[in-house]
Amino acid sequence: MRQRGKLEYGGHAAPQRTCVGCRGRTAKSELLRLVLVEDHVTPDLRGRLPGRGASLHPSMSCLELAERRRAFPRAFRVPGPLDVSRVRAHLEEEKYEMSCRTPS
Repeated sequence: MRQRGKLEYGGHAAPQRTCVGCRGRTAKSELLRLVLVEDHVTPDLRGRLPGRGASLHPSMSCLELAERRRAFPRAFRVPGPLDVSRVRAHLEEEKYEMSCRTPS
């Protein structure tokens, strides 16, 4: 079983991030980085786009939970609702479904 938060080679501690949807902490490499481009939340697949980032498990359940909790405006520190259609399209296109600990 893979240990969360550890690199597979060498056992060094990996950078940790918190999913804005389920609020679970895990290794940065297991999360999808999101950035704000104008008023659209956009997936940052290469991890190189400028600006404040937010992390999300690549699953529709975490995206829906983040929308319900209104987590994106808080994560990006901007007022008002944000458009997450680009993230939703990316997740649907890639057919991501990752298990994460979402509260019932």
